[in-house]
Amino acid sequence: MDHQRGLYYGLIRIHVLLHAAQEPIFGLEMMEELARHGYRIGPGTLYPLLHGMETAGLLKSAGENAHGRKRRVYRITAIGRRALNKARAKVDELHRELHEEHPTIERRRGRPNKGG
Repeated sequence: MDHQRGLYYGLIRIHVLLHAAQEPIFGLEMMEELARHGYRIGPGTLYPLLHGMETAGLLKSAGENAHGRKRRVYRITAIGRRALNKARAKVDELHRELHEEHPTIERRRGRPNKGG
């Protein structure tokens, strides 16, 4: 896994939880949704990710028939919902820090910022 993929892997998992919290999801639909956000992810990556999230208790799956085809549909669990809420708080905090004009780490240490 290259450094970019490793960095984005957690964001992809949050996307999956977010969409599974809104409605049941399935693999192809999720690949298309992720592609709309700029993530290129194939079935060889997505299906193991979904399975791992199910093993971790974040998602629960069931086989369903849709238009004469069987597919596995994933729904968020209570554990997944709690994890999503915690992730949402962390992403909000990170978003604020990413968009601050001056980094906060130097202020927390009681030192002026080096660049300004």
